[in-house]
Amino acid sequence: MTSTDGKAMSLEDICENAKMAREYALLGNYDTSVIYYQSVLQGIAKHVSQDIDLQTKNRWRQVRQELNTELDEVKKIQGVLASFKTIAEKTHERPEKKIVHHSSPPEPKPPPPAPQQPAPISKKDPGYDPDVWGPPPPKPKSNRPPVRRSEAPPPRAPSNQANRRGPHQPAARGVAPQKKPSAPGAGGKKAPSSAKHGGDGGGDAKDTPPSHDDKPVENKFDPTSFDKDLVEAIERDMLMRDPNVHWDDIAGLNEPKKLLQEAVVLPLIMPDYFTGIRRPWKGILMVGPPGTGKTLLAKAVATECKTTFFNVSASTLASKWRGDSEKLVRLLFQMARFYAPSTIFIDEIDSIGSKRGGDSEHETSRRVKSELLTQMDGVDGDSNPSKIVMVLAATNFPWDIDDALRRRLEKRVYIPLPLAEGRKRLLEINLRGVRRDDDVNMEEIAKHMDGYSGADITSVCRDASMMAMRRRIDGLSPEEIRQIPKEELELPVSAKDFEVALKKVSKSVSADDIKKYKDWMAEYGSV
Repeated sequence: MTSTDGKAMSLEDICENAKMAREYALLGNYDTSVIYYQSVLQGIAKHVSQDIDLQTKNRWRQVRQELNTELDEVKKIQGVLASFKTIAEKTHERPEKKIVHHSSPPEPKPPPPAPQQPAPISKKDPGYDPDVWGPPPPKPKSNRPPVRRSEAPPPRAPSNQANRRGPHQPAARGVAPQKKPSAPGAGGKKAPSSAKHGGDGGGDAKDTPPSHDDKPVENKFDPTSFDKDLVEAIERDMLMRDPNVHWDDIAGLNEPKKLLQEAVVLPLIMPDYFTGIRRPWKGILMVGPPGTGKTLLAKAVATECKTTFFNVSASTLASKWRGDSEKLVRLLFQMARFYAPSTIFIDEIDSIGSKRGGDSEHETSRRVKSELLTQMDGVDGDSNPSKIVMVLAATNFPWDIDDALRRRLEKRVYIPLPLAEGRKRLLEINLRGVRRDDDVNMEEIAKHMDGYSGADITSVCRDASMMAMRRRIDGLSPEEIRQIPKEELELPVSAKDFEVALKKVSKSVSADDIKKYKDWMAEYGSV
């Protein structure tokens, strides 16, 4: 087919129109299919008339002959449908009343049209031709209401682009299989399934009454007004629903436990009392040597008090994009107020809130500190007193914290090394699932651990519990070790094992470090 300006149809347009002609014939839209077939045949005729070699021209003529055969079959089906339509119209037409004279002979009735024989579809049938299409299969009946057939798009016009295929490639046969166009009326939104909404699937989801078996929808923070990526980062890296650490899992530290319960639990139980000057503490700083249980205390607060727990560190607030770190701090406090009562735990806060004004301080670090101070002061936050947001911080270097941040952390608590009773309790907690000999005296072992932190005591228990296994596999090859029964490895721990473990594991906190913490607490402590 040529355009109005005389340009020939490109090979790509010929292939596309041939594909559309066949697909519309399969869908039963024979009128549109005939239009596409005619446009393809005209385009092939124009292409064959060009200066091409004889072999390519013969292939194009073969393609054109096949398309002519397909077009004849489509027109034949069109004729059959037209004859059926004529018979249906005559059957439903109301006959006119005529005056019949008995003297005149009756009018002869026209003979009924001979039924057209369908094309043979089996090789055994007489007159079978492999190039002739059989009649289309009957469409399955559907219970759905008839859908109005949309208007078919016009045949593709010839494009002005350069010929993408080579001059010796045939059309129609070389068409790559593409996705079929959806049936008329099948586009748009997907209809709800009948299994979900009941009936035949024709109802709207809004009209379906809610089920009584559905669980209540969880209160979810709406990220519409914020950066969705930042909200997802906080929920992925900082938000912890249930740390699963209880007060019984922490040995000793009775004074810090009482203070944390007073700061979090009592305001939830007696909200009318904790108002005005008795308002809850907004910030608590836990100071002490490493391994004394500061992080465990924070997790126990979130577990026992049923508060939303945000675990913040320097890496979770870092971002390569300028301004994102400050936005994260602001968004963190807004989400904490939304999920209130909440606990924001900042571990190693000296890495985030170090003293300002130093020569090595970066501009980004200063902006993050300023935003953190602003949010902790509550000027930019919610004035609702029922939305309790407590900042719980921990550090091993309290002397490096900024003065303004230290002021906002109103309660500054010293987490000391465990005493004798606490060390004994720690031994019992660590050896819960381990068998012990009768000669193991917890009090005696606890006395020999004076100056050990909670992490040091855990290391001693772990090392002692493996002593029996080390003696059993001494000198054996890996294959021999693999054949040892489990019962022979799980031997009870003896007092001798603890003596060897105490010689191998030394305490990690020195007396000078303890003195530095006590001096700082004497100057800045607020218990």
